[in-house]
Amino acid sequence: METRANYVLIGGFTILATVCLLLFALWAAKFSSERNWRQYEVVFTEPVTGLTEGGGVQYNGISVGTVDKLSLAPDDARKVVALLKVKADTPVKVDTRAKLSQQGITGVPFIQLTGGSPEAARLEPDGSGEIPIIRTEPSALQNIADTASRLVARMDKLISEENIAKLSATIDHLEQATGSIAGQREDIAALIVNARKATETLQLTLATANGSLNKIDHNVVDQLPALMAKLDATVGKLDSVAGNANAMISENRPALQSFANDGLSQLGPTLAELRALISDLRRVTDRLDGGPARYILGHDAPKEFKPE
Repeated sequence: METRANYVLIGGFTILATVCLLLFALWAAKFSSERNWRQYEVVFTEPVTGLTEGGGVQYNGISVGTVDKLSLAPDDARKVVALLKVKADTPVKVDTRAKLSQQGITGVPFIQLTGGSPEAARLEPDGSGEIPIIRTEPSALQNIADTASRLVARMDKLISEENIAKLSATIDHLEQATGSIAGQREDIAALIVNARKATETLQLTLATANGSLNKIDHNVVDQLPALMAKLDATVGKLDSVAGNANAMISENRPALQSFANDGLSQLGPTLAELRALISDLRRVTDRLDGGPARYILGHDAPKEFKPE
């Protein structure tokens, strides 16, 4: 009985030790895993169609982890929260950005991490222990979708009923205009012929004008030396006249000053008397024209006697 009890105790201790070893191994594996991997969250404001849990995470095209979990944001169902498990040595910085990408056109979607300048700090959890969040940027798929939406909206506006009516009216006007032009083909042809003749005449006129200008240029060039010589002689004579005038003014400066001081002061009264004399002569001539006998004799001239 005592021997059997020892076996039970030994067996129980062995089982307990085995369980403890297994738990320690699991804890060590988890601790090692946590040291080799880091968790980050990415909040998408666009649909993540095709992205699944276990999907790939790449950093500049290199696989660095997987998508551990996908869920809707509790405060806004329009947002999608992706929990990433990324290698611990991945240089995730505060300026690293995440976007949804795709291998080819029909490939499997994955999360692409880009950016991360060398001088930027690493993205670390804050003091509250919350998982750090990597900011997102619009993906190429989202840009294509937005562009396609804008194009469709513009196309809808372009082909509206109002624009179609305007286009139809414009086409009708063009048909009427072309019909009018077709009916005036002969007049248009005559106009073209007249324009061609006018152009030829203008060319001849321009050629004649060019020839005349060339002749004038040659004549001017030929006569230019003689003109320059005459101009030099004229300038020389003007210089000589100016010198003589300066000399005369210098010689007669006292007389000119005397005339300016005395003669000009007497010129005013002389002109006044001359003006009065002219007025008197004008009155005398007027009286002579009106009746010379009356003015000379002081009475009318005697009438001529005519015998009966």
